Amino acid sequence: MRNPYAPGAGQRPPELAGRDRELRQFEVVLERVARGRPERSMIITGLRGVGKTVLLNSFRSMAIQKLWGTGKIEARPEQSIRRPIASALHMAVRELAPRHRAPDRIERFLGVLKSFAQSGPEDEAKGRARAHRWQPGIDVPATRGRADSGDLEIDLTELFVDAAEVATDVGAGIALFVDEMQDIPADDVSALCAACHELSQSGGPLIVVGAGLPHLPAVLSASKSYSERLFRYARIDRLDRESADVALLAPAEREGVTFTPEALDALYGAADGYPYFVQAYAKVVWDVAPDSPITADDIRVAAPEAESELAVGFFGSRYERATPAERDYMRAMAALGDDPVPTSAVAEELGRKPSSLSPARDGLIKKGLIYSAERGVVAFTVPHFGRFLRAQPV
Repeated sequence: MRNPYAPGAGQRPPELAGRDRELRQFEVVLERVARGRPERSMIITGLRGVGKTVLLNSFRSMAIQKLWGTGKIEARPEQSIRRPIASALHMAVRELAPRHRAPDRIERFLGVLKSFAQSGPEDEAKGRARAHRWQPGIDVPATRGRADSGDLEIDLTELFVDAAEVATDVGAGIALFVDEMQDIPADDVSALCAACHELSQSGGPLIVVGAGLPHLPAVLSASKSYSERLFRYARIDRLDRESADVALLAPAEREGVTFTPEALDALYGAADGYPYFVQAYAKVVWDVAPDSPITADDIRVAAPEAESELAVGFFGSRYERATPAERDYMRAMAALGDDPVPTSAVAEELGRKPSSLSPARDGLIKKGLIYSAERGVVAFTVPHFGRFLRAQPV
């Protein structure tokens, strides 16, 4: 019942260790925007399980403490960001509205927001009557002639400018948080970059903070060449030894429990510093250990159970989503090692032509199981996935 460790998707660990540099960077972004100084939006990248979503949520908490308006979306493949962004900005402006001295200004913006939300193309009805036009929960008439052209780049730019003006009125900012940002459709990425570019020129107090897989900077650069200068990029990875020890010791010591140095050595060797693995192993070890201090023997007893849980929940669930051809592709990647591998080497391992493997590779990229580290090179999005695959029976 007292177990403090929390392995979960986006669940904040009891001790957010090793991310002080990124937190300080975002603190600077908030302060500069609040003072009317020019500042870039921010992008966090990294593999699965390194804590991108946790950090994104921590940034949002920091913005809320500064009395900013905030909203968050999670991008999905082949889904336009028009409606999710409308909902997120609606939430952000609702947070600012009680401090605004002119309610009619808020209503005017909400009318623009409603018009923006309804201006996208309607989904095609397949063999049934067309559904009613989507209605956001905004109880004001839609305002025509602003952010409603149907062109997302034009509409999003106008909407961001208007939202920034509302934030300026109350002496605050708006932060829009986007998780899984690499999954935004290409045209929508281009529109989002264009809107951020306009804001960076006008100095409006609205920033976009995105999180995604390591190839996200390449996705942004492919949409707009200036995106390399538009965002502040932060790559997060596994924890160093000192930070991993803090993530283990600080929560335990608050419960009157500690670890022997040998136990800490064994845990770092097992988890390899990846934050999700640190929490997963520590949670099982806590339940297994009979008393304090937790020893290396406790780690040895707990490791098989922790690895079994990871095999089912973290690795296995992803593996099961792949088709047989995609699994063959991943097993060939795993056979070549844990580093990024050339697609030509994967084809050679399978005895196939590279062009014949394109559907499997593209399917794995769309499912978020692999990413293109650079042209002609692929890597797993999940740490230790190659090790998991090599342990599976063929």
